[in-house]
Amino acid sequence: MRPSSRPPHLLENVLITALAAEGKAIAHVDGKALFIPHAVPGDVVHVQITRQRRAYMEGRITTLVSPSPDRVPACCTHYGTCGGCSRQTVSYPLQLACKQQQVIDQLTRIGKLSLPPVQPIIGAEKTVGYRNKLEFTFSSNRWLTDEEIAHGDDTLDRRALGFHIPGRFDKVLDIDTCHLQADLSNAIRRTVKQWAMQNRCPFYDLRTHAGWLRNLIIRNTSTGEWMVVVVFAYDDDAPREALLQHLAATFPSITALLYVVNNKCHDAITDLPVHPFAGRDYLEEEMDGLRFRISPKSFYQTNSEQALHLYGVVRDMAQLTGAERVFDLYTGAGTIALFLARQAQQVTGIEYVADAVADAQRNALLNHIPNATFLAGDIKDLLNEALTNRHGRPDVVVLDPPRAGIHPDVAQALLRIAAPRLIYVSCNPASQARDLAILSARYAITRIRPVDMFPHTQHVENVVLCETQDAQGD
Repeated sequence: MRPSSRPPHLLENVLITALAAEGKAIAHVDGKALFIPHAVPGDVVHVQITRQRRAYMEGRITTLVSPSPDRVPACCTHYGTCGGCSRQTVSYPLQLACKQQQVIDQLTRIGKLSLPPVQPIIGAEKTVGYRNKLEFTFSSNRWLTDEEIAHGDDTLDRRALGFHIPGRFDKVLDIDTCHLQADLSNAIRRTVKQWAMQNRCPFYDLRTHAGWLRNLIIRNTSTGEWMVVVVFAYDDDAPREALLQHLAATFPSITALLYVVNNKCHDAITDLPVHPFAGRDYLEEEMDGLRFRISPKSFYQTNSEQALHLYGVVRDMAQLTGAERVFDLYTGAGTIALFLARQAQQVTGIEYVADAVADAQRNALLNHIPNATFLAGDIKDLLNEALTNRHGRPDVVVLDPPRAGIHPDVAQALLRIAAPRLIYVSCNPASQARDLAILSARYAITRIRPVDMFPHTQHVENVVLCETQDAQGD
């Protein structure tokens, strides 16, 4: 396909062939890969080239000549500007097929791994309203849409409460309606913003670090409980009390209303105290007959319904008979550990966030599970001979690390321990592939099952069972 007599950077009748990473789609023109946002495989489009490199190009759609049969309407008015849910216009069956292939491609291309047949991805029944946690950012200098820029109105209010624009730490898109969480989340966010504007509260400036209102975190459970955490850049008693009281009075259904004072230059609050204002300082979630206490800093899978399917896959791969010792690394609030403990002899969970470990210990007591022990500390420091001497050599190791994957020292410790079965849960198959390549020195991959935790995004959760040669021979 060649450019016609049109301007040199305009390509006509380009066929989109596949989905690519970071929410983009891909076409091939004259031997070069062309990456285009907001496109769907099967679309035929005119493309304006925005970047030329030796091996690839980037562009944007100027004309949708012929829509793909897999193109569907976007459900969100913020689609195309907001960085989330970039695959809204792709039919859900095609989303699932592409995620399945994404797992295969990343494990084979990055890890150079030999794979068994990959089991079918587990899709989600709910493709909207599925998240149980969202974090919004206040900004005194919001992102302007193309329409607002074209209008040229200098009197526009620049305050925002919403999501960061991709690649722009200092720009936030003001969000009216987000379909990722139940609608009470939208009502709470709008109320906070309206009250703050009416009372002339200074929104945070992400460049100068001036301003008072910084972040808003909203969590909810499948049982109908809600947590709201307001993060302030500094403490100011009178307006803080007034805002939180207004929230408590407007939304009596809020189970836990809390606040944090964060005067650092970054948003992480894991090292800061959380102050209760009204209600409890935690939520309770239920799953498979278990109850979990979730504090503001605890990790819990952000899609509660799919988490049950995910943990079911882990339990199935663990093949527990009641006699096994299990290590659950990156245990968070102990959800996987407690999910497995009822079929195991002993479970030991390790997590570096001390508050999460405290939640895990409370959850064990809450569910009357005496055979689960939880330790706080850096896994690369704790996963050693002293640990196995104290708790026994594990028969099964489960690890569910952050997106960056595991530390090389953790990989080497796992190779030394050589548990017969190792189950690696990951929200990033790329880092998972890298880690599994290291672990392949002693382990072979015997089962793979992706789970779609995040519909309308490029993200996919993947569960891999690895077994030592001895275990495979049993």
